[in-house]
Amino acid sequence: MIEFVSGVDTDAGKSIATGWLARRLMGAGRRVVTMKLAQTGNVGASEDIARHRAMMGTGPLPEDAEGLTAPFIFPHPCSPELAARLAGQVIDPGRLEACAKALDARYDVTLVEGAGGLMVPLTPELLTVDFAVGQGWPFVFVLHGALGSVNHALLSFEALAARGAKVARFVYNRWPGRGDALIDADTEATLRRVAGGMFPEAEWLDLPILEGL
Repeated sequence: MIEFVSGVDTDAGKSIATGWLARRLMGAGRRVVTMKLAQTGNVGASEDIARHRAMMGTGPLPEDAEGLTAPFIFPHPCSPELAARLAGQVIDPGRLEACAKALDARYDVTLVEGAGGLMVPLTPELLTVDFAVGQGWPFVFVLHGALGSVNHALLSFEALAARGAKVARFVYNRWPGRGDALIDADTEATLRRVAGGMFPEAEWLDLPILEGL
């Protein structure tokens, strides 16, 4: 099973949520691996994959060394499409699909973390959300309570619904804590209500504040 981890914005906490969810699923007896669709701002290795492994408690996996879990790594910290272009490359969706399928064949659950939000371009012609929907991957969508996130979240809900996307889980991220408890609580209530109406089959998970991260 492959699930795609996205979120309301770049700072939604996708990497933390991915590592936390992977550890949670492992605790339920599932064999879990994570993949980064495209890593920017790094050279040679993916810092997000390293964070996943630390949270999972596994250390590096063989698939990391094989390049399956981070097939595209670019040094400039920007959108995958721009980072690839600056590096003189183009992201190959076929390679992404092949890597995900290879991981899916070896593990019970593969969590594929995106870069940025839903509409971030992978290539000049392909948005992240359209690639994931085209693969038929259910979404894990990460939310938070920062001021302005209701607008971003509801627009994202509409984009997912318009594409007929399946949402497996919403993860409401309380890490590392958002300054205004009143706004945070009201945001959670609003998003939980709307998400429940639009995606009634989706699981709602609360990601607590995690120490030591």
